Amino acid sequence: MPDLPPSLLAALGVGDGNVLGLEPARSVCLFLVDGLGAELLAAHPEAAPFLSAATRRVLTAGFPATTVTSLTSLGTGLTPGEHGMLGLMLAVPGAGHLFNCLRWTLPGEQVMDPLAWQPADTVYQRAATAGVTCSYVAPRQYEGSGLTEAVYRGKRYLGADTVDERIEAAAAALAEPRSYVTVYYADLDAMGHLTGWGSPEWLGQLAVVDQMAERLAAALPPGGALYVTADHGMVNAGEKIEADQLPELTAGVAMLGGESRARHVYAEPGAAEAVLEAWRETLAGRAWVVSRQDAVDAGWFGPKVKKEWLARIGDVVAVPYTDLALVHTAHKLEATFTGYHGSLTTAEQLVPLLEVTSR
Repeated sequence: MPDLPPSLLAALGVGDGNVLGLEPARSVCLFLVDGLGAELLAAHPEAAPFLSAATRRVLTAGFPATTVTSLTSLGTGLTPGEHGMLGLMLAVPGAGHLFNCLRWTLPGEQVMDPLAWQPADTVYQRAATAGVTCSYVAPRQYEGSGLTEAVYRGKRYLGADTVDERIEAAAAALAEPRSYVTVYYADLDAMGHLTGWGSPEWLGQLAVVDQMAERLAAALPPGGALYVTADHGMVNAGEKIEADQLPELTAGVAMLGGESRARHVYAEPGAAEAVLEAWRETLAGRAWVVSRQDAVDAGWFGPKVKKEWLARIGDVVAVPYTDLALVHTAHKLEATFTGYHGSLTTAEQLVPLLEVTSR
């Protein structure tokens, strides 16, 4: 996933990091579809004929396969271990509580500075310095949010709620010379969580995505390129464990972070080894359960993890490889989901890179 932003900038003449070998373009539109896994799309070509006919490659989302991590990789061109957005719910080192990186919320009245939590420059800042006009088209509710400021610094935010508004805003931005326009769509992921991927409701959303991609391609100026990708895929849960209720999984645990398919388990002082063994024994045959150091050494978060971010990672990291979801009863809506993501399975990790050009 981090290879995509440098390649897009290189296609616009910024830098030389074109690892993906993208062709030069006068303007680029990146259509980012939340939850559009490569395997999910391949399973239902009839619901997305336009996307299924496009030039296709497959990328890896990175770990965990979740929105906050992947969006930051896309926004910075860095791996999770470099940018520090290592999961949905992360410990604030030394504070004794968790930080929700998606909703950007802390307990009480505390506030998290986006620049302090994610200080790396973004690709949008680098592009703007090189004279590229960067626009981000997404629902108005996300404008000015902590996550937006952490990921998209340097862009021009174009609030657009409906599909038609997003197409119109993108078309106008693409008409400007040397433009880089990102269009974000979250409803496919939301429907997958609620009803499961492959459900009739999910297929209806996939058809909407397909129509949006076709309309965005039609809006490309001469010499423009449309790239369609995603932040992660999804699996439907066949089994759920209430991880905060099972004595074997709560003994010695101070905080339960991450999310249902990628749990960061923060142990009480001196209890890390016991917690690791208990989680391994309880989840044997259903999940990879490793220590923080083993996850880092195995490259789960990329080739390296900055030392400043190490304490954000759980003492124990638990990642189901079956259809298991490790839910938390305090998160009532998430506990009722059908679709989940975050793990290292191909259904969650693999995302498409689809290309349409206008010559």
